[in-house]
Amino acid sequence: MYKIYNVNDYPKGILECAKYIHSKWGSQENYPYFENAMLNSSKSEDAIPQFYVLVNSDQIVGCFGLIINDFVSRHDLYPWFSSLFIEPEYRGKRLCGTMFEHASNVAKSIGYTHLYLTTDHDGLYEKFGWTRIEDAYQPSGEVTKVYRKPVLHG
Repeated sequence: MYKIYNVNDYPKGILECAKYIHSKWGSQENYPYFENAMLNSSKSEDAIPQFYVLVNSDQIVGCFGLIINDFVSRHDLYPWFSSLFIEPEYRGKRLCGTMFEHASNVAKSIGYTHLYLTTDHDGLYEKFGWTRIEDAYQPSGEVTKVYRKPVLHG
């Protein structure tokens, strides 16, 4: 049985979540960045930023976040679905869809009408209703694709 926890509610503690998410997205030098971001994330689901872990049988098997900006030039677009990761042995089970749905429900409850993401992947997000809308720039100057998805209705 899969369960999504806000990192603030994870039974093994927020620092376990920070270590996990950092292990997927961080570098040797930036653990404090991840820990501080999570320690200062919203304690309830009525504000952003928020970070989540996907748990199966008491083990973290994936993660994602809802943030104001995902290091791209389009600061006018938000919230951003970020940091998606699913352990390889759990891929192919449409768990991305479960996480997208959770994020969509949270965003809708706060009053947002769309979610955004940036990626260099092709094909995955379209399968889950994301539409590529344009390109944006990372701080390095590299171009990245921007996707949008309406939040769930009803």
